[in-house]
Amino acid sequence: MTGVPVTISSRTAVALASPPAPAESSRIASGPLVDRFGRVHRDLRISLTDRCSLRCTYCMPEQGNEWLARTSILTVDEIVRIAGVAAAAGISTFRLTGGEPLLRRDIVDVVRRLAALRGPDGTPVELAMTTNGIRLPELLPELVDAGLARLNISIDTLRRDRFAELTRRDRLDDVLAGIRAAQAAGLRPLKLNAVAMRGVNDDELVELVEFAMAHDAQMRFIEQMPLDAGHTWDRAQMVTRDEMLDTLGRRFALTPVPGRGGAPAERWEIDGGPHTVGVIASVTAPFCGACDRMRLTADGQFRNCLFSNQEYDLLPVLREGAGGGTDGAVDDVLRSCIAGKLPGHAINDPSFLQPARGMNAIGG
Repeated sequence: MTGVPVTISSRTAVALASPPAPAESSRIASGPLVDRFGRVHRDLRISLTDRCSLRCTYCMPEQGNEWLARTSILTVDEIVRIAGVAAAAGISTFRLTGGEPLLRRDIVDVVRRLAALRGPDGTPVELAMTTNGIRLPELLPELVDAGLARLNISIDTLRRDRFAELTRRDRLDDVLAGIRAAQAAGLRPLKLNAVAMRGVNDDELVELVEFAMAHDAQMRFIEQMPLDAGHTWDRAQMVTRDEMLDTLGRRFALTPVPGRGGAPAERWEIDGGPHTVGVIASVTAPFCGACDRMRLTADGQFRNCLFSNQEYDLLPVLREGAGGGTDGAVDDVLRSCIAGKLPGHAINDPSFLQPARGMNAIGG
């Protein structure tokens, strides 16, 4: 089978592709996932849900959210099947995202089954998660036992009133408790993510770095991207990479860390180390040339770029007939998605169109 790209033309619905034509063989294609520009793909972000316990202003509206139909959400078996095919094709890192992945009632089972996957050479895959941290105190022991290896926790501010305004929820204490639980669990590197916003939290950059260092974590600042569900992104409100570094450089001595590879964040040693700070500058300093990531949405759509307006629908493959299509058919859709990847996201091109889906529906 070959995957059929779906162009998303509406925020209210995501069109589904017609089922691909039958394959001549169910054998999974061999070889790494290499696109037309020579980029080898090793990282798959798996969104488990579009729902979240917060309502961050740069991601979701407070009310009137158009949730994915529950019948379209991938089951654990479907997630593990797709991930198994991806692992066989060379994907070595899986990151669980959302929405908020810890809202899945079966999250421990998802982690346990994915952590058991092996690559073509028998090497275990690495399993990471991006979360708001709210449910970590109750779930983290089980998640670590199940095989979770790394955590990214989102925290945009340390000030209670500001947190409530940004997230529309008074849950700062819960997030801080989650960070403490992650620190105590010993998962390293522990990363804390903050979207830098002009006039909102750009006066807290140094404070956030100091907080991260006190919790043996790496602070990472993210340029605000055009991924909000309300499509209200304003470039003028974005704090740029250079502005962040200028602010941090007035307090700390920053030394670039070499060997970034395909990582989204540039890193700098703080005052000679060992602590580091990262900046993800998708808008002003794109890293598309080294991108090794692809995404799977909670409703079974492959995406080859966070900013893409095309998706590759797996649901017809997974659910056709009584038992679904073959693993070879899943692999074909995966490879079609990689083959369709563009050289870059073109945010800075006048022709750029913001994705129809918001970040919570795409997966962080």
